[in-house]
Amino acid sequence: MGGWLTGSGRGNHRSAKVYRRRRIIAAAVGVFLIFFVWLSISLISALTNPSYGVSYSARFAEWGRQHHLGSAVNWLEKEWYALNPPTKGGKPPANAFKGRSGSSTTIPSTCPGALPAPATVVSPATPALPGEGVWVPAARLSAGCSAIYETSVRPDAIHTSYVSGIVWMDPKLISFSLYSGSQIPGGGPYAKTAPINLIGAMTLVTAFNAGFRMGDAQGGYYTDNRVVVPLRTGAASAAIYRDGTMDIGAWGSDVSMSDNVVAVRQNLDLVVYGSKPAPGLNSADNSRWGATLGGSALVWRSGMGVTANGAIVYVGGPALSITNLADLLVRAGAVRAMELDINADWVQYSTYSPPVDQAASPANGKPVLPNMAGGSQGPARYFANWWTRDFFTTSARYPTNGTMTTTTSPHATTTRSTSKG
Repeated sequence: MGGWLTGSGRGNHRSAKVYRRRRIIAAAVGVFLIFFVWLSISLISALTNPSYGVSYSARFAEWGRQHHLGSAVNWLEKEWYALNPPTKGGKPPANAFKGRSGSSTTIPSTCPGALPAPATVVSPATPALPGEGVWVPAARLSAGCSAIYETSVRPDAIHTSYVSGIVWMDPKLISFSLYSGSQIPGGGPYAKTAPINLIGAMTLVTAFNAGFRMGDAQGGYYTDNRVVVPLRTGAASAAIYRDGTMDIGAWGSDVSMSDNVVAVRQNLDLVVYGSKPAPGLNSADNSRWGATLGGSALVWRSGMGVTANGAIVYVGGPALSITNLADLLVRAGAVRAMELDINADWVQYSTYSPPVDQAASPANGKPVLPNMAGGSQGPARYFANWWTRDFFTTSARYPTNGTMTTTTSPHATTTRSTSKG
């Protein structure tokens, strides 16, 4: 009997172990299924979220990096770019410079204090093609005058099938603003954020991308009378003043905090100083100048600079190294300049040309380059409540009747210099 009981005890013990094992396996499967469902929902949500990027690949990459899959994403991107490097040689699209060759940048004398017309941009690729580097007016008018001129050139003498867009902005006719996002810089709410409202749209002239995520920008952010992210001394900084003008320089020397500053956006270090590319630029150094897709040096990049007379210039385009970006900014007249955002889904500059006395909208917006992020839909992102990144805008100082839209004269004397190098 004792043996029978012992055997029965062993049998019951084995049954209990099997039962516990099954429960553990069932629990593990349950946890896995819950995790898999959550992961699937999270991924699907990201793939359908336009704030993660224009393409599904960009949205997957953004989602992967947020979920600690950065190494895998970087490997996939590196392999893709190794198989698809930028094309060398060739010609740009047939209509890349269409309509520019007969254009003129003469500014009428009736424009109130407008800056002199910018000089034609000399292309890095010679000889220049017809219309290359020639400025043409763009966007809505301010007091009947063009405050925005745009042109395009090839980025260098090697990658000649690509085109970079360049925009010149006159602060005498337009004022600048910084719109803040719930994701970049985060920590809102903010007085100015996407979507651009009707009041802002009534004078909107252009809207364009700002800088990196704050964790990568190596700098700070100031708006709405508060420091959102601490400002770094020496960082490349875009400072916007109460009169709507903008200056760009190293924080603490070229530009600094005062009662007149309403917004500051920092991003890395200056790429142009003293009308020359800044010392230490290295086209292969992605640790200093931003993590690019697949570690490629030649990607979509953007940058912004200030000229000797205070105009602001923007450059954006594909197949650009950091050195080529700096070179184009210098060619556009920048005495100091900073890199803005990089990679194809984030470089975006839109001009708006609504009918007189009507609001700007996606319907009358146009990207500076047709292949910029979002294509013809790119101008819509700034009017969407899902847009979570910061961006800059310009607004007409004068409506059609010539009355100023700002309370401070754009011609007011200031001791702030915009021509230091």
